[in-house]
Amino acid sequence: MTRSNRLHRPTRRAFLGTTAAVAGLASAGTLLGLSPARAQQQRGGTLRVAKGHGQTGDTLDPATWTNGFVIALSFGMNGYLTKVATDGSPEPDVAESWEATPDARTWRFKIRQGMTFHSGKPVTLDDVIASINHHRGDDSTSVAKPLVAPIVEITKEGDDTVVFELEDGSADFPFIFTDYHMAICPADGAGGIDWRSGDGCGPYKLVEFNPGVVARFERYADDWNQDRGFLQTVEMLSIVDVNARTTALASGEVDAIDKLDLKTAALLGRNPAITIHSIPGPQYYSFAARTDLAPYNDPNVRMALKYAIDRQELVDKILFGHGTVGNDQPIGPSYRFHNPDIPQTTFDPDKAKFHLKEAGLDGLTVRLSAADAAFPGAVDAATLYQNSAAKAGITIDTKRVPNDGYWSDVWMKDEFSAVYWGGRPTEDQIFTTAFKGGAAWNDSFWTNARFDELLVQARAELDEAKRREMYGEMQQIVAQDGGTILPMFANWAFATSSRVVHGEMASNFDQDGERWMERWSVA
Repeated sequence: MTRSNRLHRPTRRAFLGTTAAVAGLASAGTLLGLSPARAQQQRGGTLRVAKGHGQTGDTLDPATWTNGFVIALSFGMNGYLTKVATDGSPEPDVAESWEATPDARTWRFKIRQGMTFHSGKPVTLDDVIASINHHRGDDSTSVAKPLVAPIVEITKEGDDTVVFELEDGSADFPFIFTDYHMAICPADGAGGIDWRSGDGCGPYKLVEFNPGVVARFERYADDWNQDRGFLQTVEMLSIVDVNARTTALASGEVDAIDKLDLKTAALLGRNPAITIHSIPGPQYYSFAARTDLAPYNDPNVRMALKYAIDRQELVDKILFGHGTVGNDQPIGPSYRFHNPDIPQTTFDPDKAKFHLKEAGLDGLTVRLSAADAAFPGAVDAATLYQNSAAKAGITIDTKRVPNDGYWSDVWMKDEFSAVYWGGRPTEDQIFTTAFKGGAAWNDSFWTNARFDELLVQARAELDEAKRREMYGEMQQIVAQDGGTILPMFANWAFATSSRVVHGEMASNFDQDGERWMERWSVA
């Protein structure tokens, strides 16, 4: 939404992994029609965007991407088999259509003909297969490896179809390829991909990449879809400091910023040349405790920490109303299988003390690392957590760490740290990426045998009612046993200048699903 109070909530097009259902989806195998606002967009001009992300260690290797800067970079320059539409459904991109067998174990993706990389090289089936295989196999270090683990075999069928054989049925399989790591890159001829050249097949050519500083793009004139990519050039700056980012927008140096300082967002919105957008979605802010280390390996300690945080205070003082209270599990109201019946964990010092006693402790001291690179206001949130936890006999030593290198040097390294997650389009994706035992981005290092068992079963279950029951139980398990303290779901809060023209905003990721480069234009 803009500065009005009208909320925007996604409606996901539900579909089952049956031939009839997917055939219906495949029959819509062209991009959805443009909204009236988009239909009026004109080509040309330069868009300048400042991101509160980016670090000097970023690379163009899709297996390594961790932050919004490289996500936006990839969505601008790369093609994907599928992508998420503004209504939350999967829509075609490199794949123009797809279909499945009735058990959803075999999927056929028809690859769009006539597409080229920016070098002029045609996009082939070999490029598609090599790009997906980049995340598969014993030697892969990709953080997306768990997502493609169910794939048993990938083969070619004719000259335009890639066939995926799965170990079990997967009702939401097309969503796998919307994950931002799944960029289609040129095959290198040796079984891998050429990611170093930055040769993409998206609407923009990458012309400069200075990690942690800037990325510049030019429109690719031969893009297969001439109803996107309206800008002639794009400049994306990494400005992690929120004050510097806000000043850049207010002074007209940039046209859009993300990760607003919510304390001053209302004041910024008084500027008639600036529009504030606040869109509910799956994003959440959390504190991840490493359950492979003491004292967090004790479930009672984890529950004590959950009862020791004042969630409403964080929503009021960190989000300033741009979000809602969380309940220590990632499936919020925007998801199809959200379980509203899980009892809400509230701030309760007495219950926190009870769980400490159950753990054999009279008190507890922990160290919490935070930087505003984790999420806007993370340092202040850690201080508020420190204050509320003290009432429960828990001492939280807050450690403010540098913004640069936070995701490589602090997250999943320190014992207890602030984290933001953008969520994912399906329950299976966020659970598989961040909560499955042994997953590369399971930042609490938590494992639960029943949860992992249900994860596999729910993925293959085609009965909607049974899937809902399974995902409901999984949410309950994470909320009660997991190592993630998840106090709040945060709206996507960003700002644009009056120069920016856009249509309906997507809610699956920040800034129009991070596809602003292909969807926005300038007046």
